[in-house]
Amino acid sequence: MSPPLTPPPDRIPKKPQLRCPPGSVDCQVHLFGPASEYPFDPGSKYISEDMLPEDSIRVQDILGLDHAVIVSGGGYGMDTRHLCDTLMRFPDRFRGVALLPGDTAEAEMQRLHGLGVRGTRFVSPRHGTHLPQMSERVATMAAELGWVIQFYPGQGELESFAERLLALPGRIVLDHFAAIPAAGGTDQPAFRTLLRMLDTGRVWVRISGPMRCTKEDFPYPSVTPIAQALVAHAPERLVWGSDWPHVNMVGRAMPNDGDLLDLLLDWCPDEIVRNRILSDQARDLYDFPSPGSRQEINR
Repeated sequence: MSPPLTPPPDRIPKKPQLRCPPGSVDCQVHLFGPASEYPFDPGSKYISEDMLPEDSIRVQDILGLDHAVIVSGGGYGMDTRHLCDTLMRFPDRFRGVALLPGDTAEAEMQRLHGLGVRGTRFVSPRHGTHLPQMSERVATMAAELGWVIQFYPGQGELESFAERLLALPGRIVLDHFAAIPAAGGTDQPAFRTLLRMLDTGRVWVRISGPMRCTKEDFPYPSVTPIAQALVAHAPERLVWGSDWPHVNMVGRAMPNDGDLLDLLLDWCPDEIVRNRILSDQARDLYDFPSPGSRQEINR
């Protein structure tokens, strides 16, 4: 049986109230298609309509963002062809995070770096065995290139992976609020583990995908205390992402991307801190140029 067609995003993003600072980065988008050129992996849990880089750029322009990080979609498994082709076409707009098998060669890592890849992503087995599980070997090569190591635990799994993650070299980015179950609030053991990880100075959290932490619809009220607590505890270790086009929202209300960005007004009311999250910290992690400067990718 074919995997389900994931619902499309809201086609008419609202212009947000929030004014993004220069150099702002959406630290997670997924792109797909054209389907005739890039077939979905047989192990994918979903298929998607074409979500092209031009579509993403249009959304970025409406939201006031200058750049985005393409996290190679699980729909393509560990095939990096779509990611590489997109980075070659739009080197000034995007950086990439690749899903790589454990036997990836150093030469391939160097090639990806030259194209603009600046991270590798591991997931817990709960997200699919066709996706890369944690590899100390790949993490070591990634750290040597200055890449971030992104990790997406299953909901409530952070504690079981924390020590192994902290044993990896380099900088670590935890996806989607580290998959902390929002209903558990800020007193749950998983959240205390997350704060301990942030205190190492080597771990960042992407405050993105609130719909991945709760079954609530927008504005995902149970996520707000967690976001505010993270901003209060370690604002210098946070970045933001839209998670556009919001795959796997079958049977749920699709949020508008302008509304999602405006959640930051409640999550982080301090404009100076918010601007660091949206721009400075994101550009540092993913090697984007300073606003107005000429981009250089190490080749």
